[in-house]
Amino acid sequence: MTRVIGIMSGKGGVGKTTVTANLAVCLAQLGKEVIIVDCNISTSHLALYFGIHDYSVTINDVLKGKYEIYDAIYEHKSGVKIIPASLSSHSMIGVDIVNLRKKIKDVLGMADFVLLDSAPGFGRETMGTLLASSEVLLVANPNFMSVVDVMRVKDVLNEYNVKLTGLVVNMYKKKYRMKIEEIEEMCDIPILSVIPHDDEVARSLFFKIPVVLLNPNASSSKKFKELAKKLCGIEEEERSIIDKIARFLLRLE
Repeated sequence: MTRVIGIMSGKGGVGKTTVTANLAVCLAQLGKEVIIVDCNISTSHLALYFGIHDYSVTINDVLKGKYEIYDAIYEHKSGVKIIPASLSSHSMIGVDIVNLRKKIKDVLGMADFVLLDSAPGFGRETMGTLLASSEVLLVANPNFMSVVDVMRVKDVLNEYNVKLTGLVVNMYKKKYRMKIEEIEEMCDIPILSVIPHDDEVARSLFFKIPVVLLNPNASSSKKFKELAKKLCGIEEEERSIIDKIARFLLRLE
């Protein structure tokens, strides 16, 4: 069954698209079929993270009814399939993002994961993403304002009865930042990953290559890989195997 996960935040600038791009690559590296959709049609960036800027059909065209959603899929060498949004402001005319839910249904049999990179805030683009999602992964920075915004999104998810999978704390620095325990207590949301502030991410944006591909050993890359494993349930399986081995060894003593 395809998992349609909305990657959302309460405000912009938290690194939501960076999380979407790198998580997608890590899931593909685990052998999963992954489609990512740029749902931020007003300020689209997702395809650019992969160095893709030449595309004739976008999600805008699909939402207008000009093309089928399959026509807007572009495959990256990592195996990730990308459905970009248009870079032209004129292409927003006549687009109804609320139709996204209906269009996404057409690709459900094509992937294990469909990741929807949402616009920030609570506008029409965000609501269209939320309604198209079967679950949501929230992204926040470790500061009070960002965490407050996450709590607002949580309330909206509860109102629409959309499953909240967890929270990713992105760009974490210990200095002048909230402690992870404080964030968890304040939000009452399971924190699935803490991605450290990493200069390699800035370098990856410059080269338009996801950091997990540019530098697989970077501190942020390791955390993205762990997050992908968690979403696939692989970490739990690995821990279960380790526990079984430990119990077996104890019986031998």
